[in-house]
Amino acid sequence: MSLSNESALMDSLNPDHPPLIETPAPRVWKFWGTALWGIAIFAAMFVGQIGAIVYLVWVARDPIDLASLQHVGGEPASLAFSVTMGLPATLAAVWLAIRIKKASFVDYLALYWPSWKQLLFGAVGLILIVVAWETMSRSLGRDATPGFMTDLLKSGRDKGAAVMLLFAFSVAAPMSEEVLARGFLYRGWSASFLRVPGAIILSSLLWTVVHLQYDLYFLAEVFSIGLWFGYMRYRSNSLWLTIVLHALNNLTAVVLTMWLGS
Repeated sequence: MSLSNESALMDSLNPDHPPLIETPAPRVWKFWGTALWGIAIFAAMFVGQIGAIVYLVWVARDPIDLASLQHVGGEPASLAFSVTMGLPATLAAVWLAIRIKKASFVDYLALYWPSWKQLLFGAVGLILIVVAWETMSRSLGRDATPGFMTDLLKSGRDKGAAVMLLFAFSVAAPMSEEVLARGFLYRGWSASFLRVPGAIILSSLLWTVVHLQYDLYFLAEVFSIGLWFGYMRYRSNSLWLTIVLHALNNLTAVVLTMWLGS
C-alpha cells in the first residue's frame, strides 16, 4: 500500500478527520419536466373539480348533460364543494410527480414552517399591496371586488353555504394554488435556466391565468400579489408561508364581502 493510500485510510479512521461524503444533487424536474407536469397537475385539479359537480348531478338523479352541470355548478354550495375537491386531486398529482423523482415531498415543496418574523414581514407587505390597489380602485371609481364574486358570496350567505365557501376559498383554494405555483412550478423552474427571478415571474403569470374569470384590472392585482408571494417563497424557503398569506388574503376578502353585502 502506498503512503498516500495509507494516509487516506488512517484519516478515514480518525474521528477528527472524518471521510468526505459527497451529497447527491437533489432530484428536481427542470424546465420542460416541470412545465409538462404542471399541465398534468392543473388537469388533475380541473378533473377533481368537474368530477365533484358530475357527482352532485348524479346524486340528484339529473341527466348528466351541460345544462345540468351548469345549473348545479352555479349553486354556491356546489361550487364550494367543487373547489374543495380540487385539493386532493392536486396533491395526488404533485405527489406522483415528486415520487417519480424519488425526492422528499416535504423538501421538494419546502413545507417548512416559517419564523414569526418572516410571517409578519410577509403579512405587512401583502397589506401594503392590497391597500395600494384598494386606494387605486377607489380613485378610479372601481369596485374593490369583482361583481360576480360579490353576488356569489352574498348568495352563499343567504342560502346557508357561507361556511362551505369560507373553507373552499380560504383553505382549499390557497393550498391547491400554492402547491402548484409556488410549490411545484417554482421549485423546478428555479433550478433551471430561469433561476429564481424567472421562476417567480413565470409561476406568477401562470397563477394569474388561472383567474381568467377576472378582468384585466383585477388580473394585474393578482399578478402583483403573485410576485410578492414568489419573493416570500424565495426569501423564507417556506411554502407554508405563502399558503398562510394566500389564505389570510382570501379570508379577509370573503369575510369583508359578506359583511359589506349585508
